[in-house]
Amino acid sequence: MKQRYANLDNVENTKSFYDFHRWQMERKNKKKDLSIQIEQAPFKEIDKLNNNRADPSITWIGHSTFFIQMNGMNMITDPVWANRMGLQKRLTAPGISLNDLPEIDVVFISHGHYDHLDFPTIKSLKGNPTYYVPIGLGQFFKKRGYKKVIEGSWYDSFDQNNMTFSFVPAQHWTKRTLTDTNTSHWGGWIIENKQHSIYFVGDTGYFRGFQDIASKFNIQTVLMPIGAYEPEWFMRVSHINPEDAVKAFLELKGKTFIPMHYGTYHLADDTGPEAIARLDAEWSRLQLDTSQLKKMLIGETYWM
Repeated sequence: MKQRYANLDNVENTKSFYDFHRWQMERKNKKKDLSIQIEQAPFKEIDKLNNNRADPSITWIGHSTFFIQMNGMNMITDPVWANRMGLQKRLTAPGISLNDLPEIDVVFISHGHYDHLDFPTIKSLKGNPTYYVPIGLGQFFKKRGYKKVIEGSWYDSFDQNNMTFSFVPAQHWTKRTLTDTNTSHWGGWIIENKQHSIYFVGDTGYFRGFQDIASKFNIQTVLMPIGAYEPEWFMRVSHINPEDAVKAFLELKGKTFIPMHYGTYHLADDTGPEAIARLDAEWSRLQLDTSQLKKMLIGETYWM
């Protein structure tokens, strides 16, 4: 019997064929303008990133993929450079090409969905990284010959190079084949050194876990999803909308909000510009400090 993983409070995330059919019928009547895309940064700091061994940095590649540097280490979250996702073509080019990246030391995987785990991309990464993955997902790496694979259960922590990596809950689900639904877990990763903490939220709906995480960690920079929320009756359990993303950020007591998971693949019925517009409107409605919201251009680097 395969181990099956669940959400906090056993929140169900199953959809019927009728639900999926209803969504597809609705989608036919929603014609969205996909011609307006998230902009590329006008200047990519490729040489500086390749020579950087001291300054902490975060570079948005697109979707949920970030190139992160801390303690002289080169790290990547959910590396996906794929040109297509299912039947949909990628809307925006990756912010930095794979060939322009330095050797990678660490890879963090939030869960096994194809827009977060792309093995052709992983095969193309330079270096011999250590892969930190949710429990149950390691088998997919090991059968492909990857040996430096560490599986984490919720709230497991690992030390490497004077940093701590902690796997924390999310509200989602996962599937890569017809028979492996929820046979691996899902979550986010908190990356900490003595000066900085980055919470890579992964893929999630809004849930009480944000309050639990805030009680256990001092969160500074939050890489928060805001897209793939529409239609909300179908998506809300597994994908957080922009307003709830702000609510979660406030519960986390974070210092900097960096949005992600929008504008790269057309996974749901919302668009990247719509997600950003709703995020801006909520930030303004709550009269939050504009300096805390860092909306990155694709390929832009944020020096912490």
